[in-house]
Amino acid sequence: MPVFCDFDGTITVQDASDFILGRFADPEWQDIEEQWKQGIIGSAQCMQRQVALIRANQQQLDTALDAIEIDPSFPAFADFCRTRRIALTVISDGVDYFIHRILARHRLPLLPVIANQLSVHGHNADKRYRLALPFSQAACESGAGMCKCRCVGAAIGTRVYIGDGRSDFCVANKPELVFAKGDLAEFCERRSIAFIPYRQFDDVARALNTTVPTPLRCPAETSVRASA
Repeated sequence: MPVFCDFDGTITVQDASDFILGRFADPEWQDIEEQWKQGIIGSAQCMQRQVALIRANQQQLDTALDAIEIDPSFPAFADFCRTRRIALTVISDGVDYFIHRILARHRLPLLPVIANQLSVHGHNADKRYRLALPFSQAACESGAGMCKCRCVGAAIGTRVYIGDGRSDFCVANKPELVFAKGDLAEFCERRSIAFIPYRQFDDVARALNTTVPTPLRCPAETSVRASA
């Protein structure tokens, strides 16, 4: 049972990329974000252009990343997967450096991370950042830098996906089990995609600890019961 987990807004309480951009990027990053939301550009182009606008040295970047909190139940969930030999992989259309820094701060065991790769150029105040896209795919429907559909589609067994937002839309109908909240839950409801609503990772652990969790389809009423 391979488990794939989004990072920004799923493992983290807030979107790490947006947090960093809001602090250190030229204001133009918001215009680029709006172009992505309107479908004018794909998320890969969006992220590359935004990351290039970051103006911070590495110490400033690290200090800001250290202020980002994660779902308090995620460490226990990671341990749950480890003890049951469930393969847990973090897949994100975000930034690998951000992910590794945040997970390390919370003293989590090394987890496989598949994400866009940050490189640093220049010195001190002249630091510049670039984003490489080794996991992109030309045919990706959403123009993502990290094609989640390709990653999940290649896995064998009962595939589990955990997510919360727009970057998870294109992969939502691929796994056998989808745990969704936020924008992803609303998307699944609109598209009649079966999913299991959750709030925190302890909800996911309880569901996976049953024999076969039952996904819900268009669960407007069930979502209320599940969150009560």
